[in-house]
Amino acid sequence: MYGFKEIDVSTLWQWRDAGKAFRLLDVRTPSETARGVISGASLLPMHLLPLRLQDLDEEEPLIIYCRTGARSAQVCAFLAQHGFTEVYNLRGGVAAWAQAGLGLEDPAPAPVQTASIR
Repeated sequence: MYGFKEIDVSTLWQWRDAGKAFRLLDVRTPSETARGVISGASLLPMHLLPLRLQDLDEEEPLIIYCRTGARSAQVCAFLAQHGFTEVYNLRGGVAAWAQAGLGLEDPAPAPVQTASIR
């Protein structure tokens, strides 16, 4: 109906275990991701997505998650409207992942931007 599919925690785990290629995007705020992320996730806060749309590959399978799956569903619908064909919402979000007993890791620190002085 909205141009995207849902995936549950068990299926995501199976895809990872099988080595299926996809990109995992965490669209929560920095204060939320500071509490932990699913291993291998790229951090792209929901409010920055329109500015970073060109950084995403329309053909690459994308699994999007937030805390409970509501915001990530909105992101999935937005991406589908912009031509992304392989978009999946993680049902239940990171809360479902943690509730399943699967671990979270500390997010990777953001790269430090330095200016060169000439």
